[in-house]
Amino acid sequence: MKNSVSRFRNILLALCVLTLAACGFHLRGLTELSFQTLYIQQSGAPGIMSDLKRSLKSNGVKVVNNPELAEMQLELVTENYEKRILSLSGGGKVSEYELIYRVTFRTRADSNDTWGTPQTVEQRRDYSYDDTLLLAKEGEEARLNTDMRADATREIMRRLSAQKPGKTSAAN
Repeated sequence: MKNSVSRFRNILLALCVLTLAACGFHLRGLTELSFQTLYIQQSGAPGIMSDLKRSLKSNGVKVVNNPELAEMQLELVTENYEKRILSLSGGGKVSEYELIYRVTFRTRADSNDTWGTPQTVEQRRDYSYDDTLLLAKEGEEARLNTDMRADATREIMRRLSAQKPGKTSAAN
């Protein structure tokens, strides 16, 4: 009896592994970037700067302090956090908020004299609010803001992976 249960468990495990492999599931790996050095011109986005530098470093890109040494330049133009009321309770108290995080950036390859069109990455999160749980809800809001910034960093990395610094293009 134990052998048949063990055999059934092994077959079930093998089927699960095959199902995951068949659906194309794979762990998120490194972002393939076509440049090795990047200069970040920080105009108005201090919050995302450290996340972006950490992500670039883990993908093998060196962030340089001189634009002359960079294959690609990135300007972080603006970074905005916004908080909107989504719903009110019957007593007129806020019961739900929407958090919005936006970062605008543009890029320029060393082979191009003009900056590309500014691009905006926007993240949104909703959360319920309760005055009696003030500290917990403040912590939740802080975690949501951190998650939105991390998601925006991943989106910027995906967009940077489409950049080809050796080629001049209008969509830079």
